[in-house]
Amino acid sequence: MRFTTYGKYTGHLLESLNLQELLDQLADFLLQSGFAGGPYYHPFWGEFGDGEPRDSLEALKEVILQKLLEMGQVTPEMLKALAEEPDEGGARQLAELLDDIVQKLVEEGYLSTEQVPQMPTEGQPMIGPGSVGQGAARSVKFSLTQKGLDFLGYKTLKHLLGSIGKSSFGAHETEAAPKQYEFGDILNLDVPTTLKSAIQREGLGVPINLEYDDLHVHQAEYRSSCASVLMLDCSHSMILYGEDRFTPAKKVALALAHLIRTQYPGDTLRVVLFHDTAEEIPLTQLARAQVGPYHTNTAEGLQLARRILLSQCKDMRQIIMITDGKPSAITVAPGQIYKNPIGLDARILRETYREVSLSRRAGIQINTFMLAQDYALVEFVKKVSQLCRGKAYFTSTVTLGQYIMMDFLRRRVRKVK
Repeated sequence: MRFTTYGKYTGHLLESLNLQELLDQLADFLLQSGFAGGPYYHPFWGEFGDGEPRDSLEALKEVILQKLLEMGQVTPEMLKALAEEPDEGGARQLAELLDDIVQKLVEEGYLSTEQVPQMPTEGQPMIGPGSVGQGAARSVKFSLTQKGLDFLGYKTLKHLLGSIGKSSFGAHETEAAPKQYEFGDILNLDVPTTLKSAIQREGLGVPINLEYDDLHVHQAEYRSSCASVLMLDCSHSMILYGEDRFTPAKKVALALAHLIRTQYPGDTLRVVLFHDTAEEIPLTQLARAQVGPYHTNTAEGLQLARRILLSQCKDMRQIIMITDGKPSAITVAPGQIYKNPIGLDARILRETYREVSLSRRAGIQINTFMLAQDYALVEFVKKVSQLCRGKAYFTSTVTLGQYIMMDFLRRRVRKVK
């Protein structure tokens, strides 16, 4: 029987590590939505770790070590061997390995780091717990680069396309009617229309006599363009009750952005967050977006999305709205918000339905992806779909991406009740 003895780390693990696979495993941590009510507070889980900032390198290293264990790159036996040899530098070598991995992620352009200035307190020790050295390490913050965001979007897109049975994808195809052949046209013959023309002229018989005027060809391929606004609900409920509904929505946004950038260069995707109010954010800031102690101002989100879409000259315009709750706020004046989280407020509904109707008149379709299925919410979503002749999907965080991708790629009416 062969035995393996674990000794000091020699660098082979770093060389054999699939950096992109590790980054994919870190996606949930890198995109986590948190809670805007406090720096490290989660409304269900409480404090994050031991008060470690989520964007610090120390927090990142802890998660990397956990993922290495899950991926089998580091085994519990290896950790035990390192822990039992502190005098021989085992703990130091593990720390150096994690440092090297983070450095590699930075060198490859997936992450960037910055040092936050931090003044030592009076009497603070230089080493050990609570020391100047430990504080300096925690003051180094990391963030995803554009390359990192694009990679996570690509990986999410790949997973989603695989789950819905798509191996490839291309531009939106708009069917064009056949046309009578003219000199100079590419002879891409439309056989059914050509034969139909000859039969209508001479009747059914064999052989079929084709004349020049019978020839019909397919018109050159026409590719439509689409402007989309992704409306993301970041109200309080999107991360309550132990379920993070916001991070999956962010991952879908990154996947859509990658799909559009690489396969539909004529399309556009903009992101609007709606809560007590609404604002547009650039995709580069999406990873840092968080939910907060907010209500749901759907009306202002629709108003902003409509304004963005009307500024773009595209063949199609659509709003993709991801939410898990009823509208509970409206803007009554600049800086003044009317809120009512209890039930379906008639005043709030009236203003929300008004914005839906205005979108329809502007030729904008609203596709709603609801992450909850309360009776009142179902009725609200059905009404929205009826007013704007859009589509309604009642889904979950597990299937959200699949439904959005199918809707985007197929471009056909479908209601999931």
